[in-house]
Amino acid sequence: MMKTEQENFWSGDFGKNYTDRNSRQNDEFNKIYQTWYGIARTKMNQDFLGCLPRDFRILEVGCNTGMQLGCLKSMGFTSLYGIELQDYAVQKAKEYTEGINIIQGSAFDIPFKDNFFDLVFTSGVLIHIEPNNLSKVFAEMDRCSNKYIWGFEYYAENTTSINYRGNEGFLWKANYGKLMRDQFKNLSLVKEELYSYITDAEKGNVDFMYLLEKKNA
Repeated sequence: MMKTEQENFWSGDFGKNYTDRNSRQNDEFNKIYQTWYGIARTKMNQDFLGCLPRDFRILEVGCNTGMQLGCLKSMGFTSLYGIELQDYAVQKAKEYTEGINIIQGSAFDIPFKDNFFDLVFTSGVLIHIEPNNLSKVFAEMDRCSNKYIWGFEYYAENTTSINYRGNEGFLWKANYGKLMRDQFKNLSLVKEELYSYITDAEKGNVDFMYLLEKKNA
């Protein structure tokens, strides 16, 4: 199985500390998004996924403690799965969530069969994959989805490295939806939206939500 410097980094104490800093319940989770972007995460999700059947089988790659999946559950989605690299986060997820299937796993080797899910997504995960390794993650997401790929990531037109809490080589921003479409010509863009930060500390930064559909689905 592929094991990268970034995976080793997130599997250790840095990843554990991230989990402890960022685990929030649904109401607080939405308030954070309202503070950052002026819009709740549930509203973002509704704009992109509101018309999808609530029994769609959905996988989050890199789900941490399951906050995003909990948000989808609150919208009525009933068949929710997550994989998370860090064992500590998986254990916390089992404390914080109910009725969501979360297991330990790697984005480089998703432990589900081809086309098992109707939708596969990431939220703030591709930004931590070394750019030369993205193609493998994209391939796994495409393999497991029979219909849609959804993402919410830091945005830049060109791939840009960012210092992350004093560490280099662990955070990038890019146009991830375009990179995925460049790799897989069977993916078409359904919807995209840029969300600018409104907080003083983050002003000038932009995040990007996109929904892709497999043309042969």
